[in-house]
Amino acid sequence: MKKLFLILTSLCLVVTSAQAARVKDVAQVAGVRSNQLVGYGLVTGLPGTGESTPFTDQSFNAMLQNFGIQLPPGTKPKSKNVAAVIVTAELPAFSKQGQTIDVTVSSIGSAKSLRGGTLMQTMLKGLDGQIYAIAQGNLVVSGFSASGADGSKIVGNNPTAGMISNGAIVEQEIPSPFGRGDFITFNLLESDFTTAQRMADAVNNFLGPNMASAIDATSVRVRAPRDITQRVAFLSAIENLEFEPADSSAKIIVNSRTGTIVVGKHVRLKPAAVTHGGMTVAIKENLNASQPNAFAGGQTVVVPDTDIEVSEEQGKMFKFEPGLTLDDLVRAVNEVGAAPSDLMAILQALSKQALSKAS
Repeated sequence: MKKLFLILTSLCLVVTSAQAARVKDVAQVAGVRSNQLVGYGLVTGLPGTGESTPFTDQSFNAMLQNFGIQLPPGTKPKSKNVAAVIVTAELPAFSKQGQTIDVTVSSIGSAKSLRGGTLMQTMLKGLDGQIYAIAQGNLVVSGFSASGADGSKIVGNNPTAGMISNGAIVEQEIPSPFGRGDFITFNLLESDFTTAQRMADAVNNFLGPNMASAIDATSVRVRAPRDITQRVAFLSAIENLEFEPADSSAKIIVNSRTGTIVVGKHVRLKPAAVTHGGMTVAIKENLNASQPNAFAGGQTVVVPDTDIEVSEEQGKMFKFEPGLTLDDLVRAVNEVGAAPSDLMAILQALSKQALSKAS
């Protein structure tokens, strides 16, 4: 039988009051973010696990032409040591020219494995089409594959994707709005009007009145110095301020697939009466032999004989009063002695009565 688990918890899985948090833990500076880069390239040096496709051959010919090698007209290379790949990377905020970043290399053709390959020089572009980094180097592939002459095959992890640590060099910096304007905007990771206002109040208590204001449930705008060196020190002080975020909204989360139920500490229930019991159905199959009399000319056959027995336990009923708290809910469920198999049905029924909607 599938096991069911009950989790009765608060926002942080502990029934306690909210803890103070730093600004840097609950918000991020607007405009200070990473950017995604992507490029198309070739991996060479594969031990016969590459591919020969039209776009791979075209890319291979273009690479040879860049080196001054011109193949005779009509020549079609059939190299199994080359594979076409997509190269992706993430360019962190404030990355400077000459710094290195990690890249991920993935096959886009029919290559069997990229193990042992070398990525040729690949340009990584941003959303605007400009080149921000150049990638090249030996791949590290954790996956493997092996096949036999009879067609049997075994594959571990993913042999057609790998990475190159520090495999790309940053060639161009991405402009950041960090040093512009008279304000710095903090965006909350989880939108909440109360949290935004408390954060603005904490900044005003530290810097003085009217230095910060909550724009909406997500953004808090703080007046900042224009000088970039002063702005860095200013931001360092702000992001380490501590304040008390608002509690999460009341909710009941029911995951019927895993048998997990999470009840927030602020959930209040409407009046409800719940009963539960247990029914056991036992089915026993007996096989009897039917044998004809002597000289009857019949055949011996097996005749199934089924016994079905149903037993039902005495049901129990208990009542939840309006405004029931989390502690009362835990106590009531424990007192009624509900089995794990009953808890899912009970709390699913209660979640429909909850003042908050089930997520």
